[in-house]
Amino acid sequence: MSDGGETPELNVDDGAPVDFERLSIIADRLGNDARFARIEESPPTAPERLVCVFDSALYPVQVDEARLDIVWFENGTFSIHYHESHAESEFDHRWDRHPSTHNALDHIHPGPDAPTPGEDTSHPADWRDVLAAVLSEVEDRQRGFWTD
Repeated sequence: MSDGGETPELNVDDGAPVDFERLSIIADRLGNDARFARIEESPPTAPERLVCVFDSALYPVQVDEARLDIVWFENGTFSIHYHESHAESEFDHRWDRHPSTHNALDHIHPGPDAPTPGEDTSHPADWRDVLAAVLSEVEDRQRGFWTD
C-alpha cells in the first residue's frame, strides 16, 4: 500500500477518459458534508482524482488521517479507495467497477490491506447510490472505533 504521504495507485486504466464533470459534482456534494475537513479536486500528486479528507474528530488519536480517493471515468467505471494512516500501520479498502484479470467488473478489495484479487460483488447502478453505500461502510468503521 502506501505510507501516509504517498498517493496509492488505483490501477484503473481501461482507456476511458476521467469524468472530471462527475468528480466536480461529487466534490460539490461532499464539500457540504461536515464529515470532511477538505476536498481536493485534481491535486498535483493525483490530477485524475478527487481526494476527500475526513475530519479528524471522527477518529481516535491513533488515526493520523483518513481519506477517500475517487476516480470516475466517462464510461461509468470507477475506483474509490478508503485509506487510513496510523502511526504504526495503515488500513485500506477499495470499491471498484472496472475490467480486470483478477475479478468481475464489480468488486471490492477489503480492508485492512485491500488484497488483489479482491471479492466479486455488485455495486448500485447510480453513482449517488454507490457513494451512499461507500459512505455508509466508512461510517460503520468510524463508529466501530468508539464502540469496540
